[in-house]
Amino acid sequence: MVWEFSKDKPIYIQIIEYMQKGIISGEYKPGDKLPPVREMAVSAAVNPNTMQKALQELEKDNLLFTKRTSGRFITEDTNMIDELKESFVRKQIFDFYKKMQSIGLTKQEIIIYVKKTFEEVN
Repeated sequence: MVWEFSKDKPIYIQIIEYMQKGIISGEYKPGDKLPPVREMAVSAAVNPNTMQKALQELEKDNLLFTKRTSGRFITEDTNMIDELKESFVRKQIFDFYKKMQSIGLTKQEIIIYVKKTFEEVN
């Protein structure tokens, strides 16, 4: 995973988002064991406390779980992962819709542009 952070929001939030994307994209499979916190922190070039905070938040959301002596793992709850994916996709679509609305496009115009773009891509 390539870690690239922006200055527009806290790094731990960005780590959470990266991890969520990795989970819903299948980069991290249900039940996968994560590397140790320090190793992940070095990989991301962040403070281990920042990485720990992000992973704790993901645990609170039940996307990760800890086995006492074995480490952290990705949830095995595929329904939760599907719900996360749907939520992520719907947010992206909503944000896109609001941006298009802000330049004066109607819902029908947006649909026409999306269809036209998909036709060009395929």
